[in-house]
Amino acid sequence: MNFPDYLLLLFGMGLVTYLPRWLPLFALARRRLPQWLVDWLSLIPVAILSALIAPTLLTDSAPRALHLGKPELLVAIPTLLFALKTRSLGGTVLVGMLLFWAAKSLL
Repeated sequence: MNFPDYLLLLFGMGLVTYLPRWLPLFALARRRLPQWLVDWLSLIPVAILSALIAPTLLTDSAPRALHLGKPELLVAIPTLLFALKTRSLGGTVLVGMLLFWAAKSLL
């Protein structure tokens, strides 16, 4: 590939990344959304985060077998409880890292 092809590729990747985000904002910016839709949309980040984290916490890698004794899961539970109680992102990250280090050292 030569330089103009790379520029075209970079422009195309930017376009397909930017347009799906911009079009809904542009189309819905002046409209009032129903409350049920706003409530439903607020659940999307939680669902995505859960979908990303659950396989790591609950399964082994290759055949995806359920494994409930993983250190990641054992650390995630008290870290979640700390996060719910304190609502502190920095404290939650620190507690999670310290608990994970302790679990890796002891197990």
